[in-house]
Amino acid sequence: MEIQEILEQTKKDNVKFILLQFTDIFGVVKSLTIPVTRLADSLQYGTWFDGSSIEGFARIHESDMVLKPDVTTYAIIPWLKADNGNTARFICDIYKPDGEPFEGDPRFILKKAVKEAKEMDFEYNVGPEMEFFLFKKENKHLKPLPHDNASYFDLSTDQAYTIRRDMILTLEKFGINAEASHHEVALGQHEIDFRYGNALKTADSATTLRIVLKAIAQENDLHATFMPKPIMEMNGSGMHVHQSLFSINTEKNAFYDKNDKYKLSKIAYNFIAGQLQHIKAMSAVLSPTVNSYKRLISGYEAPVYISWARINRSALIRVPQYSVGKEQSTRLELRSPDPSCNIYLAFAMMLKAGLDGIKKRLTPPEPVEENIYNFDDIKLRNLNIDTLPTSLLEALNELKKDKLIQLALGKHTYENYINAKTKEWNEYNLQVTQWELDKYLEIY
Repeated sequence: MEIQEILEQTKKDNVKFILLQFTDIFGVVKSLTIPVTRLADSLQYGTWFDGSSIEGFARIHESDMVLKPDVTTYAIIPWLKADNGNTARFICDIYKPDGEPFEGDPRFILKKAVKEAKEMDFEYNVGPEMEFFLFKKENKHLKPLPHDNASYFDLSTDQAYTIRRDMILTLEKFGINAEASHHEVALGQHEIDFRYGNALKTADSATTLRIVLKAIAQENDLHATFMPKPIMEMNGSGMHVHQSLFSINTEKNAFYDKNDKYKLSKIAYNFIAGQLQHIKAMSAVLSPTVNSYKRLISGYEAPVYISWARINRSALIRVPQYSVGKEQSTRLELRSPDPSCNIYLAFAMMLKAGLDGIKKRLTPPEPVEENIYNFDDIKLRNLNIDTLPTSLLEALNELKKDKLIQLALGKHTYENYINAKTKEWNEYNLQVTQWELDKYLEIY
């Protein structure tokens, strides 16, 4: 929409307030509220805000920044509707006072990666599968208490069916079309999948989805969490991401080759190889918390080994089964990301790594179709199968060695991210847990 169209739409929608939304480097959504009377000015000139208060943005002496709403992201926020006027939102891009894009804006970082792909005649399409838990509150206090006792695809014991339905209906009001929803493996765990699309729009949608699900859960006196591993000895929540490249000129899937046994093109193999080569450093972004690495362990369906395959769900990258007549659906599924990540940064890193594989014409190792969890150390060494980092510290150390992923983040974000996540790791290391007290206090 043009500015005048947006202003007219806000009148029709009885909008009185506008939320200007953006994310910090951790992917946490921030917002600034303005009255609708200031919207025309904001759309034309932007709205100033203090960037020094946002994690990873600016130092105190260079704090002034500008939010510029993206008119394509306009939506009414359903749970903030009121008789005396509604509230709408825009997702914003962040600019510096000189009018240049802010290099630390996660949305801008993804835009840069997408632009590079377009210069190579590719459009990057993604479809994340967002898993989450619904927990009950005990005396208004939040604890990891599963909302139900159901398991994978259950219906009779799935108490959240109507809640997921409300979530899907609310997502539709934001223009997000869910394609499926179901109960996941763990107690109180769920998944909602939405339509596959270009990386920027999908990152906007996935970030919005996290807000929507939390709001609807709260209306039901529940808490929705995207924490990767909230309960010991249960499956954690992943964000498996389906990916493909389409040729802009031919509008055909660049990953498809009818003559290959996996129906994959050379470009697809290069893309796989690029992601496998950079996955250790990418893990610092795709699996960004201390808790993330408690999900990435054997026995809970999360990937541990750096490998690829078609039918093997223990592989890091899986090639979904080809269906006749569905050539355009040829894709790769990366299984290590989790939904606590900054989704803009995650997609940007994944794309940059894949494009690097294409540029360098990298070749992936042979696929491993056996269950790698059953391999012993000798077989793993003989097959040259490496593992993902086992902690946030290991992932950060890998990031410090990978120039491509550093370049993808940009100097500003890379330095702020390393500093913030190192601080997080150090804080974790100082903790004395209940497990340690139970294990050692009496014995020693």
